[in-house]
Amino acid sequence: MRKQDTTRFFAIPEHEVRRIHFLDEEGTPTGCDAKVSEVIVELTRTTKRFCCQCGRVFKRYYDVQERLVRDLPWGPWSKVYLLVPRFRVACPDCGVTAEPLEWIPRRYRHTRRFVEAVALACREVRCIDAIAQAFGVSWDTVKAIDKAALEAELNPPDLGRVRHLALDEFSIKRRHTYGTIFLDLERNRVLWVCSTREKKAVIDVFRNVFGKEVCEGIEAVSMDWWRAYEEAVKECLPNAVVVWDLFHVVKKYNLEVIDRVRLDEARRCQSDDDRKAMKKTKFLLLKNRSNLRGEEPAKLKTLLAANRRLLVVYVLRDALKELWQYRYPRCAHKWFQGWYHRAIRSRIEPLKRFARVLKERLHGILAHCRHRIHTGTLEGINNKVKVIKRIAYGYRDQDYFFLKIRAHFTGIHPH
Repeated sequence: MRKQDTTRFFAIPEHEVRRIHFLDEEGTPTGCDAKVSEVIVELTRTTKRFCCQCGRVFKRYYDVQERLVRDLPWGPWSKVYLLVPRFRVACPDCGVTAEPLEWIPRRYRHTRRFVEAVALACREVRCIDAIAQAFGVSWDTVKAIDKAALEAELNPPDLGRVRHLALDEFSIKRRHTYGTIFLDLERNRVLWVCSTREKKAVIDVFRNVFGKEVCEGIEAVSMDWWRAYEEAVKECLPNAVVVWDLFHVVKKYNLEVIDRVRLDEARRCQSDDDRKAMKKTKFLLLKNRSNLRGEEPAKLKTLLAANRRLLVVYVLRDALKELWQYRYPRCAHKWFQGWYHRAIRSRIEPLKRFARVLKERLHGILAHCRHRIHTGTLEGINNKVKVIKRIAYGYRDQDYFFLKIRAHFTGIHPH
């Protein structure tokens, strides 16, 4: 290949290729047809203009040193280095300083295009080890490049036009640490990730990250029944209403009512046949009717026919879901009163307790008539977060983990 063609191929501004060195595994020069371990492309300067960091241009330089910079793979050779002359200038204002080069990021020994290629590869759901092996660099190098790129792109977060928000927890360490995800429901983008689900931490995010103006513009927040979230929202979001999510309410009903009644009824069984009939029925009762398969519908029908208390709590759970279908608060409130009286007259203590708690929080359910929002998208995000964490075998750097979550859910940006 001619010298001009090689220079054009590498496309390094204000530099041209002087010569190319091919080295074997021992660092000995060899031919390009032999087994090549590294390629060193020696560059030379084509202009006599030298710039300072402040932008001043000089015709003379102070001194020069050669520097090896890692570049993208070239054909069959994965390890390609550029031998670059780095000039220093004596600036009257800045002193002796190295000349900045746009194609070499500051504090990097890699070209900008190499850094951008590594950062782009990290956007895929892949472990860092695999990316490091593909580019022939260390794990720490890939992580540092990716984290710097994410911080430059995502911080500070774009908080413009946030009206509907969703809060939900996710597991950082199973049964030990839980974080909080703040989701913009209109654009399906993760705005921020908090390292805990405590009230003080959520308030700090609202005050220090969102700010007063953004908080005042939020109209509704969808969440579960976690008390810390509710108190933080009421304290920091003056114009927002709390909307209780159907998924979490039904989940709480399944745990505190259906499963509790099932266990109580299993203890009351007198015969072995009755106990056997109650075994392995937990998930049968918790499933939606539309998800029953095979012999499950017949088995559920037999179970409910044989136990009145289970029948009552099962039917009232399906009826409770209808409350989220209403569009007008008055109609929804009237319907709930009928459901509430049936629950209280059932003489089933777990159901009565749940009905009283639900009545105290009825305002959050009625708010759904006006703000048709839910945390369903967040549940899907939580599943994706588990995949990200599992592929990486966990993250030692929590800030980096949170940046990865935000990078995978940047949402829909309006034109």
